[in-house]
Amino acid sequence: MGDNDDSDIIEHHVEEEMEKKATRSHTVSSSFLESITPSDRDGLSSTQSSHRLLAYSDALISIIATVMILPVAHTKLEDNEELRESLQLLLTSKIAVYLMTFLIVSVAWAAHIRLFQVIVRIDDCLALLNLACMMLITFLPYTFSLMATFTENVLGILLFCGCVMVIGVIQSLIVLYAFSRPFLLNEQIQISENQSFYKQHILKVIMRVPLMCLFASIFSFIFFPLSYVLLAIVIFLPYISQFLKWCRSKAIGQVEETPDSMLFYTYLPNEPLSKERVEAFSDGVYAIVATLLILDICEDNVPDKTVVEKQFGGSLIAALQVYGPEYLAYFGSFATVGLLWFVHHSLFLHITKTTRFMGLMNTLSLAFVGGLPLAYQLTHEFPHNSHNELEAVQISCVIIFFAGIFQLTIWVVALYNEQETLHPYVRYGGREHVFMLAKLALYPCVALGTFFLTCILSKFSTSIFHLMEITVPFAFLVLRLLVRVGLALLRLIFCPDRPDPKTAVEEEDDETTVPFNPLVT
Repeated sequence: MGDNDDSDIIEHHVEEEMEKKATRSHTVSSSFLESITPSDRDGLSSTQSSHRLLAYSDALISIIATVMILPVAHTKLEDNEELRESLQLLLTSKIAVYLMTFLIVSVAWAAHIRLFQVIVRIDDCLALLNLACMMLITFLPYTFSLMATFTENVLGILLFCGCVMVIGVIQSLIVLYAFSRPFLLNEQIQISENQSFYKQHILKVIMRVPLMCLFASIFSFIFFPLSYVLLAIVIFLPYISQFLKWCRSKAIGQVEETPDSMLFYTYLPNEPLSKERVEAFSDGVYAIVATLLILDICEDNVPDKTVVEKQFGGSLIAALQVYGPEYLAYFGSFATVGLLWFVHHSLFLHITKTTRFMGLMNTLSLAFVGGLPLAYQLTHEFPHNSHNELEAVQISCVIIFFAGIFQLTIWVVALYNEQETLHPYVRYGGREHVFMLAKLALYPCVALGTFFLTCILSKFSTSIFHLMEITVPFAFLVLRLLVRVGLALLRLIFCPDRPDPKTAVEEEDDETTVPFNPLVT
Protein backbone atom coordinates (compact mmCIF):
# COMPACT_ATOMS: atom_id res chain seq x y z
CA MET A 1 0.00 0.00 0.00
CA GLY A 2 2.88 2.34 0.70
CA ASP A 3 4.17 1.97 -2.83
CA ASN A 4 0.72 2.66 -4.26
CA ASP A 5 0.38 5.77 -2.10
CA ASP A 6 3.75 7.03 -3.32
CA SER A 7 2.82 6.51 -6.96
CA ASP A 8 -0.55 8.19 -6.39
CA ILE A 9 1.19 11.19 -4.82
CA ILE A 10 3.60 11.40 -7.76
CA GLU A 11 0.81 11.17 -10.33
CA HIS A 12 -1.29 13.74 -8.42
CA HIS A 13 1.50 16.30 -8.37
CA VAL A 14 2.40 15.63 -11.99
CA GLU A 15 -1.21 16.29 -12.99
CA GLU A 16 -1.22 19.51 -10.96
CA GLU A 17 1.94 20.75 -12.65
CA MET A 18 0.71 19.77 -16.10
CA GLU A 19 -2.48 21.76 -15.50
CA LYS A 20 -0.49 24.79 -14.32
CA LYS A 21 1.87 24.48 -17.27
CA ALA A 22 -1.07 24.23 -19.67
CA THR A 23 -2.60 27.35 -18.11
CA ARG A 24 0.66 29.31 -18.46
CA SER A 25 1.05 28.04 -22.01
CA HIS A 26 -2.48 29.12 -22.89
CA THR A 27 -1.87 32.60 -21.42
CA VAL A 28 1.39 33.10 -23.32
CA SER A 29 -0.07 31.72 -26.53
CA SER A 30 -3.11 33.97 -26.27
CA SER A 31 -0.98 37.07 -25.81
CA PHE A 32 1.24 36.01 -28.68
CA LEU A 33 -1.71 35.37 -30.98
CA GLU A 34 -2.93 38.89 -30.40
CA SER A 35 0.39 40.29 -31.63
CA ILE A 36 0.79 38.33 -34.89
CA THR A 37 -0.53 39.30 -38.31
CA PRO A 38 -3.52 37.62 -40.00
CA SER A 39 -1.21 35.88 -42.50
CA ASP A 40 0.77 34.39 -39.63
CA ARG A 41 -2.46 33.21 -38.04
CA ASP A 42 -3.27 31.33 -41.23
CA GLY A 43 0.17 29.73 -41.06
CA LEU A 44 -0.34 28.81 -37.42
CA SER A 45 -3.59 27.04 -38.26
CA SER A 46 -1.70 24.75 -40.66
CA THR A 47 0.81 23.61 -38.03
CA GLN A 48 0.68 20.57 -35.78
CA SER A 49 2.42 19.24 -32.71
CA SER A 50 5.88 17.76 -33.26
CA HIS A 51 5.34 14.77 -30.91
CA ARG A 52 4.78 12.13 -33.61
CA LEU A 53 7.63 13.46 -35.76
CA LEU A 54 9.99 13.27 -32.79
CA ALA A 55 8.80 9.76 -31.88
CA TYR A 56 9.46 8.61 -35.45
CA SER A 57 12.90 10.24 -35.45
CA ASP A 58 13.83 8.66 -32.10
CA ALA A 59 12.73 5.21 -33.30
CA LEU A 60 14.67 5.56 -36.56
CA ILE A 61 17.88 6.70 -34.87
CA SER A 62 17.71 4.03 -32.15
CA ILE A 63 17.30 1.32 -34.80
CA ILE A 64 20.19 2.48 -36.95
CA ALA A 65 22.44 2.84 -33.88
CA THR A 66 21.68 -0.66 -32.57
CA VAL A 67 21.66 -2.83 -35.71
CA MET A 68 25.33 -2.02 -36.28
CA ILE A 69 26.08 -4.76 -33.72
CA LEU A 70 24.87 -7.42 -36.20
CA PRO A 71 28.13 -7.62 -38.24
CA VAL A 72 30.00 -8.10 -34.95
CA ALA A 73 27.59 -10.65 -33.44
CA HIS A 74 27.44 -12.74 -36.63
CA THR A 75 31.20 -13.04 -37.02
CA LYS A 76 31.91 -16.78 -37.11
CA LEU A 77 34.89 -18.00 -35.10
CA GLU A 78 36.37 -21.46 -35.53
CA ASP A 79 36.78 -23.73 -32.52
CA ASN A 80 40.55 -23.91 -33.01
CA GLU A 81 40.91 -20.12 -33.08
CA GLU A 82 41.99 -18.30 -29.94
CA LEU A 83 39.10 -16.09 -28.90
CA ARG A 84 41.45 -13.52 -27.39
CA GLU A 85 43.36 -13.09 -30.66
CA SER A 86 40.14 -13.04 -32.68
CA LEU A 87 38.66 -10.35 -30.45
CA GLN A 88 41.79 -8.27 -30.83
CA LEU A 89 41.24 -8.32 -34.58
CA LEU A 90 37.55 -7.52 -34.09
CA LEU A 91 38.35 -4.64 -31.75
CA THR A 92 40.48 -3.00 -34.42
CA SER A 93 37.71 -3.32 -37.01
CA LYS A 94 34.10 -4.30 -36.37
CA ILE A 95 33.74 -3.53 -32.65
CA ALA A 96 35.48 -0.19 -33.10
CA VAL A 97 33.16 0.60 -36.02
CA TYR A 98 30.12 -0.32 -33.90
CA LEU A 99 31.16 1.82 -30.92
CA MET A 100 32.14 4.83 -33.04
CA THR A 101 28.97 4.55 -35.14
CA PHE A 102 26.82 4.34 -32.02
CA LEU A 103 28.57 7.38 -30.59
CA ILE A 104 28.31 9.40 -33.83
CA VAL A 105 24.62 8.57 -34.32
CA SER A 106 23.97 9.44 -30.66
CA VAL A 107 25.69 12.80 -31.15
CA ALA A 108 23.42 13.46 -34.15
CA TRP A 109 20.41 12.45 -32.05
CA ALA A 110 21.44 14.81 -29.21
CA ALA A 111 21.76 17.64 -31.76
CA HIS A 112 18.27 16.78 -33.00
CA ILE A 113 16.94 16.99 -29.41
CA ARG A 114 18.43 20.46 -28.91
CA LEU A 115 17.07 21.67 -32.23
CA PHE A 116 13.52 20.56 -31.44
CA GLN A 117 13.65 21.96 -27.93
CA VAL A 118 13.75 25.31 -29.74
CA ILE A 119 11.13 24.31 -32.35
CA VAL A 120 7.95 22.97 -30.74
CA ARG A 121 5.51 23.00 -33.67
CA ILE A 122 5.95 21.86 -37.28
CA ASP A 123 4.33 22.24 -40.66
CA ASP A 124 4.68 20.27 -43.88
CA CYS A 125 7.90 22.01 -44.90
CA LEU A 126 9.63 21.28 -41.58
CA ALA A 127 8.44 17.67 -41.67
CA LEU A 128 9.97 17.15 -45.14
CA LEU A 129 13.25 18.82 -44.13
CA ASN A 130 13.41 16.56 -41.06
CA LEU A 131 12.88 13.47 -43.25
CA ALA A 132 15.80 14.53 -45.44
CA CYS A 133 17.93 14.99 -42.32
CA MET A 134 16.92 11.50 -41.03
CA MET A 135 17.80 9.91 -44.38
CA LEU A 136 21.35 11.25 -44.19
CA ILE A 137 21.74 10.34 -40.50
CA THR A 138 20.77 6.73 -41.25
CA PHE A 139 23.35 6.70 -44.08
CA LEU A 140 26.20 7.68 -41.72
CA PRO A 141 26.94 4.12 -40.46
CA TYR A 142 27.54 2.93 -44.03
CA THR A 143 30.02 5.73 -44.74
CA PHE A 144 31.79 5.06 -41.45
CA SER A 145 32.03 1.34 -42.30
CA LEU A 146 33.72 2.28 -45.58
CA MET A 147 36.16 4.46 -43.65
CA ALA A 148 37.02 1.64 -41.25
CA THR A 149 37.36 -1.01 -43.99
CA PHE A 150 39.33 1.09 -46.50
CA THR A 151 41.42 3.21 -44.15
CA GLU A 152 43.75 4.44 -46.90
CA ASN A 153 41.01 5.34 -49.38
CA VAL A 154 39.83 8.94 -49.49
CA LEU A 155 36.32 8.11 -50.75
CA GLY A 156 35.02 6.86 -47.38
CA ILE A 157 36.00 10.00 -45.50
CA LEU A 158 34.69 12.22 -48.31
CA LEU A 159 31.29 10.50 -48.19
CA PHE A 160 31.13 10.78 -44.40
CA CYS A 161 32.12 14.45 -44.39
CA GLY A 162 29.73 15.19 -47.25
CA CYS A 163 26.80 13.66 -45.34
CA VAL A 164 27.64 15.63 -42.19
CA MET A 165 27.95 18.89 -44.13
CA VAL A 166 24.59 18.38 -45.86
CA ILE A 167 22.99 17.53 -42.49
CA GLY A 168 24.35 20.81 -41.11
CA VAL A 169 22.96 22.74 -44.08
CA ILE A 170 19.52 21.13 -43.66
CA GLN A 171 19.48 21.91 -39.92
CA SER A 172 20.45 25.51 -40.72
CA LEU A 173 17.54 25.71 -43.19
CA ILE A 174 15.23 24.35 -40.48
CA VAL A 175 16.41 27.08 -38.07
CA LEU A 176 16.04 29.87 -40.65
CA TYR A 177 12.59 28.66 -41.67
CA ALA A 178 11.40 28.31 -38.06
CA PHE A 179 12.63 31.78 -37.06
CA SER A 180 10.85 33.26 -40.08
CA ARG A 181 7.64 31.87 -38.53
CA PRO A 182 7.97 32.59 -34.80
CA PHE A 183 4.78 30.71 -33.91
CA LEU A 184 6.74 27.48 -34.53
CA LEU A 185 9.25 28.31 -31.80
CA ASN A 186 9.50 27.68 -28.09
CA GLU A 187 7.35 30.01 -25.98
CA GLN A 188 10.42 31.49 -24.29
CA ILE A 189 11.78 32.54 -27.68
CA GLN A 190 8.39 33.77 -28.87
CA ILE A 191 8.19 36.33 -26.06
CA SER A 192 11.92 37.11 -26.11
CA GLU A 193 13.29 40.38 -27.43
CA ASN A 194 16.51 38.66 -28.54
CA GLN A 195 15.22 36.38 -31.29
CA SER A 196 17.94 37.53 -33.69
CA PHE A 197 20.57 36.67 -31.07
CA TYR A 198 19.04 33.20 -30.66
CA LYS A 199 19.11 32.62 -34.40
CA GLN A 200 22.75 33.69 -34.78
CA HIS A 201 23.82 31.71 -31.72
CA ILE A 202 22.12 28.48 -32.88
CA LEU A 203 23.37 28.80 -36.47
CA LYS A 204 26.90 29.40 -35.22
CA VAL A 205 26.78 26.25 -33.10
CA ILE A 206 25.25 24.14 -35.89
CA MET A 207 27.72 25.24 -38.57
CA ARG A 208 30.80 24.39 -36.47
CA VAL A 209 30.52 20.70 -37.33
CA PRO A 210 30.13 21.10 -41.15
CA LEU A 211 33.11 23.49 -41.18
CA MET A 212 35.27 20.97 -39.29
CA CYS A 213 34.20 18.25 -41.75
CA LEU A 214 35.05 20.54 -44.66
CA PHE A 215 38.58 20.98 -43.29
CA ALA A 216 38.81 17.21 -42.70
CA SER A 217 37.86 16.45 -46.31
CA ILE A 218 40.46 18.97 -47.58
CA PHE A 219 43.23 17.54 -45.38
CA SER A 220 42.38 13.99 -46.54
CA PHE A 221 44.10 14.90 -49.83
CA ILE A 222 47.10 16.51 -48.08
CA PHE A 223 47.82 14.59 -44.87
CA PHE A 224 45.40 11.70 -44.40
CA PRO A 225 45.83 10.99 -40.62
CA LEU A 226 45.03 14.61 -39.75
CA SER A 227 41.54 14.24 -41.22
CA TYR A 228 40.77 11.49 -38.67
CA VAL A 229 41.98 13.77 -35.88
CA LEU A 230 39.64 16.51 -37.07
CA LEU A 231 36.71 14.05 -37.15
CA ALA A 232 37.48 12.99 -33.58
CA ILE A 233 37.44 16.67 -32.62
CA VAL A 234 33.96 16.89 -34.21
CA ILE A 235 32.62 14.27 -31.77
CA PHE A 236 34.12 15.98 -28.73
CA LEU A 237 33.77 19.54 -30.03
CA PRO A 238 31.23 20.66 -27.37
CA TYR A 239 33.52 19.62 -24.53
CA ILE A 240 36.60 21.12 -26.21
CA SER A 241 34.66 24.36 -26.75
CA GLN A 242 33.64 24.50 -23.09
CA PHE A 243 37.20 23.79 -21.97
CA LEU A 244 38.55 26.62 -24.14
CA LYS A 245 35.84 28.94 -22.83
CA TRP A 246 36.80 28.03 -19.25
CA CYS A 247 40.49 28.71 -20.01
CA ARG A 248 39.58 32.07 -21.54
CA SER A 249 37.51 33.02 -18.49
CA LYS A 250 40.44 32.17 -16.22
CA ALA A 251 42.88 34.13 -18.36
CA ILE A 252 40.96 37.32 -19.18
CA GLY A 253 37.96 37.10 -16.84
CA GLN A 254 34.34 36.14 -17.33
CA VAL A 255 32.83 37.38 -20.60
CA GLU A 256 29.38 38.84 -20.19
CA GLU A 257 26.72 37.11 -22.23
CA THR A 258 23.11 37.87 -23.02
CA PRO A 259 20.95 36.12 -20.40
CA ASP A 260 19.00 34.31 -23.11
CA SER A 261 22.19 32.64 -24.33
CA MET A 262 22.17 30.44 -21.24
CA LEU A 263 18.85 28.79 -22.11
CA PHE A 264 19.67 26.84 -25.27
CA TYR A 265 22.74 25.41 -27.00
CA THR A 266 25.07 26.07 -24.06
CA TYR A 267 26.87 22.67 -24.27
CA LEU A 268 27.25 22.80 -20.48
CA PRO A 269 27.11 19.44 -18.64
CA ASN A 270 23.94 20.56 -16.83
CA GLU A 271 22.20 21.76 -20.00
CA PRO A 272 18.70 20.21 -19.92
CA LEU A 273 17.73 17.47 -22.37
CA SER A 274 14.19 16.31 -23.07
CA LYS A 275 13.51 13.53 -20.55
CA GLU A 276 10.73 12.11 -22.72
CA ARG A 277 13.01 11.77 -25.75
CA VAL A 278 15.82 10.20 -23.72
CA GLU A 279 13.33 7.61 -22.47
CA ALA A 280 11.94 7.03 -25.99
CA PHE A 281 15.40 6.54 -27.51
CA SER A 282 16.41 4.19 -24.67
CA ASP A 283 13.21 2.14 -24.98
CA GLY A 284 13.88 1.79 -28.69
CA VAL A 285 17.39 0.44 -28.11
CA TYR A 286 16.22 -2.07 -25.48
CA ALA A 287 13.34 -3.24 -27.70
CA ILE A 288 15.58 -3.70 -30.74
CA VAL A 289 18.24 -5.61 -28.78
CA ALA A 290 15.56 -7.98 -27.44
CA THR A 291 14.22 -8.45 -30.98
CA LEU A 292 17.67 -9.22 -32.41
CA LEU A 293 17.98 -12.11 -29.95
CA ILE A 294 14.87 -13.89 -31.24
CA LEU A 295 15.89 -13.25 -34.86
CA ASP A 296 19.04 -15.27 -34.22
CA ILE A 297 16.93 -18.12 -32.81
CA CYS A 298 14.62 -18.09 -35.85
CA GLU A 299 17.54 -18.03 -38.28
CA ASP A 300 19.93 -20.57 -36.76
CA ASN A 301 17.84 -22.96 -34.64
CA VAL A 302 15.14 -24.28 -36.95
CA PRO A 303 16.24 -27.80 -38.02
CA ASP A 304 16.02 -28.92 -41.62
CA LYS A 305 13.14 -31.27 -42.34
CA THR A 306 15.28 -33.87 -44.11
CA VAL A 307 17.81 -33.88 -41.26
CA VAL A 308 15.01 -34.53 -38.75
CA GLU A 309 13.76 -37.45 -40.85
CA LYS A 310 17.15 -39.09 -41.37
CA GLN A 311 19.05 -38.44 -38.13
CA PHE A 312 16.24 -38.30 -35.56
CA GLY A 313 13.67 -40.65 -37.08
CA GLY A 314 11.19 -37.84 -37.59
CA SER A 315 11.20 -36.82 -33.92
CA LEU A 316 11.19 -33.04 -33.78
CA ILE A 317 11.60 -33.08 -29.98
CA ALA A 318 14.84 -35.02 -30.27
CA ALA A 319 16.09 -32.64 -32.96
CA LEU A 320 15.31 -29.57 -30.86
CA GLN A 321 17.14 -31.00 -27.84
CA VAL A 322 20.40 -30.38 -29.71
CA TYR A 323 19.70 -26.65 -29.47
CA GLY A 324 19.20 -26.71 -25.70
CA PRO A 325 22.21 -24.46 -24.89
CA GLU A 326 21.03 -21.89 -27.46
CA TYR A 327 17.55 -21.74 -25.88
CA LEU A 328 19.05 -21.36 -22.43
CA ALA A 329 21.35 -18.58 -23.67
CA TYR A 330 18.39 -16.84 -25.35
CA PHE A 331 16.14 -16.83 -22.29
CA GLY A 332 19.01 -15.73 -20.07
CA SER A 333 19.98 -12.91 -22.44
CA PHE A 334 16.37 -11.76 -22.83
CA ALA A 335 15.94 -11.70 -19.05
CA THR A 336 19.12 -9.62 -18.77
CA VAL A 337 17.92 -7.09 -21.38
CA GLY A 338 14.48 -6.92 -19.80
CA LEU A 339 15.79 -6.38 -16.27
CA LEU A 340 18.28 -3.73 -17.40
CA TRP A 341 15.33 -1.94 -18.98
CA PHE A 342 13.38 -2.38 -15.73
CA VAL A 343 16.22 -0.74 -13.77
CA HIS A 344 16.41 2.05 -16.36
CA HIS A 345 12.65 2.59 -16.09
CA SER A 346 12.79 2.72 -12.29
CA LEU A 347 15.66 5.21 -12.44
CA PHE A 348 13.98 7.63 -14.85
CA LEU A 349 10.69 7.32 -13.00
CA HIS A 350 12.30 9.25 -10.14
CA ILE A 351 14.40 11.62 -12.26
CA THR A 352 12.65 14.93 -12.75
CA LYS A 353 15.22 16.58 -15.04
CA THR A 354 17.81 15.10 -17.41
CA THR A 355 21.01 16.91 -18.28
CA ARG A 356 23.53 16.67 -21.08
CA PHE A 357 26.03 14.73 -18.94
CA MET A 358 23.34 12.29 -17.82
CA GLY A 359 22.49 11.79 -21.49
CA LEU A 360 26.13 10.96 -22.22
CA MET A 361 26.19 8.34 -19.44
CA ASN A 362 22.92 6.92 -20.77
CA THR A 363 24.40 6.67 -24.27
CA LEU A 364 27.42 4.74 -22.96
CA SER A 365 25.13 2.36 -21.07
CA LEU A 366 23.03 1.78 -24.20
CA ALA A 367 26.17 1.12 -26.25
CA PHE A 368 26.98 -1.83 -23.97
CA VAL A 369 23.34 -2.96 -23.96
CA GLY A 370 23.63 -3.07 -27.75
CA GLY A 371 26.54 -5.49 -27.29
CA LEU A 372 24.36 -8.10 -25.55
CA PRO A 373 23.58 -9.95 -28.84
CA LEU A 374 27.35 -10.48 -29.13
CA ALA A 375 27.35 -11.89 -25.58
CA TYR A 376 24.48 -14.20 -26.53
CA GLN A 377 26.36 -15.51 -29.56
CA LEU A 378 29.58 -16.07 -27.65
CA THR A 379 28.11 -17.98 -24.69
CA HIS A 380 27.04 -20.96 -26.85
CA GLU A 381 29.54 -20.71 -29.70
CA PHE A 382 32.38 -22.88 -28.37
CA PRO A 383 32.84 -26.45 -27.04
CA HIS A 384 32.08 -27.11 -23.39
CA ASN A 385 34.94 -26.55 -20.89
CA SER A 386 37.17 -24.98 -23.55
CA HIS A 387 39.33 -21.93 -22.89
CA ASN A 388 37.35 -19.98 -25.49
CA GLU A 389 34.12 -20.72 -23.62
CA LEU A 390 35.61 -19.31 -20.42
CA GLU A 391 36.70 -16.10 -22.15
CA ALA A 392 33.30 -15.77 -23.86
CA VAL A 393 31.54 -15.95 -20.49
CA GLN A 394 33.92 -13.38 -19.00
CA ILE A 395 33.36 -11.01 -21.96
CA SER A 396 29.60 -11.33 -21.38
CA CYS A 397 30.11 -10.43 -17.71
CA VAL A 398 32.13 -7.35 -18.71
CA ILE A 399 29.38 -6.19 -21.12
CA ILE A 400 26.67 -6.58 -18.44
CA PHE A 401 28.87 -4.89 -15.82
CA PHE A 402 29.43 -1.73 -17.88
CA ALA A 403 25.79 -1.58 -19.01
CA GLY A 404 24.79 -1.52 -15.33
CA ILE A 405 27.60 0.66 -13.97
CA PHE A 406 26.76 3.52 -16.35
CA GLN A 407 23.15 3.36 -15.15
CA LEU A 408 24.47 3.70 -11.61
CA THR A 409 26.60 6.65 -12.75
CA ILE A 410 23.46 8.44 -14.02
CA TRP A 411 22.01 8.23 -10.52
CA VAL A 412 25.24 9.44 -8.93
CA VAL A 413 25.27 12.44 -11.30
CA ALA A 414 21.63 13.13 -10.43
CA LEU A 415 22.45 13.00 -6.70
CA TYR A 416 25.09 15.68 -7.22
CA ASN A 417 22.29 18.17 -7.95
CA GLU A 418 19.45 16.26 -6.34
CA GLN A 419 17.26 19.27 -5.55
CA GLU A 420 16.63 19.81 -9.27
CA THR A 421 17.00 16.33 -10.75
CA LEU A 422 15.54 13.81 -8.27
CA HIS A 423 12.26 13.19 -6.54
CA PRO A 424 12.56 13.63 -2.72
CA TYR A 425 11.95 9.92 -2.07
CA VAL A 426 15.29 8.88 -3.63
CA ARG A 427 17.46 11.71 -2.36
CA TYR A 428 19.88 11.29 0.52
CA GLY A 429 17.77 10.27 3.50
CA GLY A 430 14.67 9.61 1.36
CA ARG A 431 12.58 6.53 1.99
CA GLU A 432 13.55 4.94 -1.37
CA HIS A 433 17.21 6.02 -1.43
CA VAL A 434 18.77 2.75 -0.24
CA PHE A 435 16.37 0.62 -2.27
CA MET A 436 17.21 2.54 -5.47
CA LEU A 437 20.93 2.15 -4.74
CA ALA A 438 20.48 -1.61 -4.28
CA LYS A 439 18.45 -1.90 -7.48
CA LEU A 440 21.05 -0.04 -9.55
CA ALA A 441 24.03 -1.80 -7.96
CA LEU A 442 22.64 -5.34 -8.27
CA TYR A 443 23.70 -6.08 -11.86
CA PRO A 444 27.20 -4.54 -11.62
CA CYS A 445 27.89 -6.43 -8.39
CA VAL A 446 26.52 -9.74 -9.68
CA ALA A 447 28.39 -9.43 -13.01
CA LEU A 448 31.63 -8.60 -11.21
CA GLY A 449 31.17 -11.47 -8.76
CA THR A 450 30.41 -13.88 -11.61
CA PHE A 451 33.54 -12.76 -13.46
CA PHE A 452 35.84 -13.50 -10.52
CA LEU A 453 34.00 -16.72 -9.68
CA THR A 454 34.54 -18.02 -13.23
CA CYS A 455 38.25 -17.23 -12.85
CA ILE A 456 38.39 -19.50 -9.81
CA LEU A 457 36.01 -22.24 -11.01
CA SER A 458 36.82 -22.14 -14.72
CA LYS A 459 35.39 -25.63 -15.41
CA PHE A 460 31.93 -24.48 -14.36
CA SER A 461 32.03 -21.05 -16.05
CA THR A 462 28.98 -21.56 -18.29
CA SER A 463 26.90 -23.09 -15.50
CA ILE A 464 27.81 -20.24 -13.16
CA PHE A 465 26.92 -17.63 -15.80
CA HIS A 466 23.53 -19.17 -16.63
CA LEU A 467 22.80 -19.59 -12.92
CA MET A 468 23.46 -15.87 -12.50
CA GLU A 469 21.06 -15.03 -15.34
CA ILE A 470 18.33 -17.21 -13.80
CA THR A 471 18.69 -16.10 -10.16
CA VAL A 472 18.89 -12.33 -10.75
CA PRO A 473 15.15 -12.01 -11.64
CA PHE A 474 14.26 -13.70 -8.33
CA ALA A 475 16.70 -11.39 -6.55
CA PHE A 476 14.77 -8.40 -7.93
CA LEU A 477 11.51 -9.88 -6.58
CA VAL A 478 12.82 -10.10 -3.00
CA LEU A 479 15.20 -7.13 -3.21
CA ARG A 480 13.01 -4.79 -1.15
CA LEU A 481 12.67 -7.41 1.58
CA LEU A 482 16.44 -8.04 1.56
CA VAL A 483 17.14 -4.31 1.81
CA ARG A 484 14.77 -3.91 4.76
CA VAL A 485 16.26 -6.91 6.57
CA GLY A 486 19.79 -5.64 5.93
CA LEU A 487 18.97 -2.15 7.19
CA ALA A 488 17.27 -3.59 10.27
CA LEU A 489 20.33 -5.71 11.08
CA LEU A 490 22.69 -2.75 10.61
CA ARG A 491 20.46 -0.57 12.75
CA LEU A 492 20.32 -3.27 15.42
CA ILE A 493 24.10 -3.66 15.46
CA PHE A 494 25.25 -0.06 15.21
CA CYS A 495 22.26 2.00 16.46
CA PRO A 496 20.28 -0.17 18.93
CA ASP A 497 18.79 2.85 20.73
CA ARG A 498 17.62 4.65 17.60
CA PRO A 499 13.79 4.92 17.24
CA ASP A 500 11.95 3.13 14.45
CA PRO A 501 12.24 5.26 11.30
CA LYS A 502 8.73 4.36 10.11
CA THR A 503 7.18 6.82 12.53
CA ALA A 504 9.55 9.54 11.41
CA VAL A 505 8.65 8.83 7.79
CA GLU A 506 4.94 9.07 8.52
CA GLU A 507 5.43 12.41 10.30
CA GLU A 508 7.39 13.80 7.36
CA ASP A 509 5.02 12.67 4.63
CA ASP A 510 3.50 16.11 4.18
CA GLU A 511 6.90 17.82 4.15
CA THR A 512 8.27 15.29 1.67
CA THR A 513 5.58 15.79 -0.94
CA VAL A 514 5.59 19.60 -0.89
CA PRO A 515 8.94 20.19 -2.67
CA PHE A 516 7.87 18.06 -5.64
CA ASN A 517 5.80 20.83 -7.30
CA PRO A 518 8.70 23.12 -8.27
CA LEU A 519 10.76 20.09 -9.31
CA VAL A 520 8.39 19.09 -12.11
CA THR A 521 8.51 22.63 -13.49
